Amino acid sequence: MAGIYLHIPFCKQACHYCDFHFSTSLKYKEDLLQALVKELHIQKDYLQGQTIETIYFGGGTPSILPPADINLLLDTITQLHTVAENAEITLEANPDDLDKARIQGLRQTLVNRFSIGIQSFFDEDLLWMNRVHRAHEAEASVKRAQDAGFENITIDLIYGYPLLTDAKWKHNLDKAFELEVPHVSSYSMTVEPQTALASFIRQHKQPAMNEQQSAEQFSYLMQAMQTRGFEHYEISNFCKPGHYSRHNSNYWRGVSYLGIGPSAHSYNGEVRQWNIANNPKYIQSIFTDQLPAEIEELTETNRLNEYIMTSLRTSWGLDLEALNNIAAGAATELTKTATPYFDKGWITQNQNIITLTPTGKLYADHIAAELFF
Repeated sequence: MAGIYLHIPFCKQACHYCDFHFSTSLKYKEDLLQALVKELHIQKDYLQGQTIETIYFGGGTPSILPPADINLLLDTITQLHTVAENAEITLEANPDDLDKARIQGLRQTLVNRFSIGIQSFFDEDLLWMNRVHRAHEAEASVKRAQDAGFENITIDLIYGYPLLTDAKWKHNLDKAFELEVPHVSSYSMTVEPQTALASFIRQHKQPAMNEQQSAEQFSYLMQAMQTRGFEHYEISNFCKPGHYSRHNSNYWRGVSYLGIGPSAHSYNGEVRQWNIANNPKYIQSIFTDQLPAEIEELTETNRLNEYIMTSLRTSWGLDLEALNNIAAGAATELTKTATPYFDKGWITQNQNIITLTPTGKLYADHIAAELFF
C-alpha cells in the first residue's frame, strides 16, 4: 500500500497567507508537465512495487491543468505502477476553475475526489485573502460537481482571522452542512514569515491574528461538526463515517509515498527526500536525468518524533506498542513525560492508545513538542 503526490506549482494569483511553492506565471507549464512525466520514470522503483492506493494532485492549483494533462500524468502512473481498482484519486481545485465543461472533462479521467479550496462564503473575506474566486462561485462549483456525479468532495475553510466574526463563522459552517459535502478540512489562519500577510502585519497594515478568537472558533467547529455527525479524525479534518481522506491519512499513519514535482516530498519509512522548490532548476535537472532532491536518512529519534507528531493528531491515536517497535523502552519514557498532560485532562489513555481530549486538541502542537525525544 502506497501513495503518489504530484505537485502542480501554478496559481492564477498569490493568496496573501500562502507559503506553498507556486508560480503565477504559466511560462514553464509545458516543460514542467514533461518533467513530471520524466520524474515518474526516474523514480518508478522508489516504492518497490507496492500497489498504489491513493494519488493526489496538489499545489499550487492543479485544476489549472486541462483534463488532457491530468490524463497524461495518470496514464504514466498506471503504466509504471499497479494502481488499485478502488484507488482514491484526488484533485485540488479552485471554485473558479470548476465550470461545467471542466468538470465534464474531469469525469473522463480517473479523478474521483475533489478537494475544493473555498476558505469562506463571504466576498469581503475572499478579497482580504486575495483569493481569485467569489462566494457565489464557491457554492456553485460544489453543486456542479455533485450534479456531474462527484460525490466524494471535501472543502477547505479557514477560521481565526480578523474579518471572521463568530456569526460569519457559523454561517460558513452552516453553508458547508447545507451543501452536504462528506468531508471538511478546516485550518486556523497561520501567519508564515515570507508571506504578504506577514509583511502587512509587520507594517501595521493588518492586525495580528488573535489566538483567543482562533481557539474559540476551533472549539465551535468541533462542537458543530459533532452535532452534524462528522468524525473529528484529525486535528484539521472532519468527515462523515467512511469518508476520511485516505491519502492524507496515510501521511499520518506513516505509509510510504512518492512525491513528484518541485518541492514535493517522498517517504519510505527509512528515508525522506524533497525536491528543489524552483521550477526552472527542477526542470533543468530532470531533463538531464538528475533528481534535484535532498535526502535525509531518518534516525531512531527522527522516527520516534515523527510518529508522535503525526499519530497524536488523529483519532486513531498514539500506539505505545508501535513506539516500542521503533525503540525499546520508548513507551515507558513517553508515558512518564506525559504525566502532566494526563493530570490536566489534555490526553487520555485506553489500553495502549493515547489520544488527545477535546481540550487537548487546542494544544496539540505544544503537547507533541513536549513529548519529543
